[in-house]
Amino acid sequence: MSVALDGALSARSSGKLVSARQQVSVAAELLTRLSVSLVSFCDALATRGRRIEHLPAVEPLNPTFFRGDMGRSAASWNGLLHRVLFPSRSRFFHKLRILSETTERLEQEFYAAARDLLTGFSVRPADCWKRLDNLHYDFNTCLREAEVLFKSFLRALPADHLPALAADLDAPATPKRLRLRPRLSDASL
Repeated sequence: MSVALDGALSARSSGKLVSARQQVSVAAELLTRLSVSLVSFCDALATRGRRIEHLPAVEPLNPTFFRGDMGRSAASWNGLLHRVLFPSRSRFFHKLRILSETTERLEQEFYAAARDLLTGFSVRPADCWKRLDNLHYDFNTCLREAEVLFKSFLRALPADHLPALAADLDAPATPKRLRLRPRLSDASL
């Protein structure tokens, strides 16, 4: 996904707009797939976390780690509620939920911006390209935050729960909502 978007940005700066659009289409499709997996991952951790006694302590999301308003807003809310929610268990589940919801919203925004570029509906294409780059950055921030949560969760997970967690994570990822939109590759260039 990152390679495809980087290729799209490079092709655009070289004036190869058809190639750039094709790469954006690939990046959007890959981001959608990864988003579904990441949301499913957060759900699996939350489900498994309810079955263990001691969850890892978590830090709130840092708004400065995000470029876009959506990510910063989510991180600010997470920070605010982190100070209000006293038990660390609640903080862990809240952070997972915020990451999951933010991931879904970032994917939707990325898809919409990519669609606007591919269909030519964008009135300001330069803004769309910058938006894609920022959304990608924020999506990667969510991905890295989930990675840190996962590592700390594994340290707290009793050994006898590991096979069940592995089974939860191996289960096919299913989107929470039905996506009734055409593939970006089907959009007319």
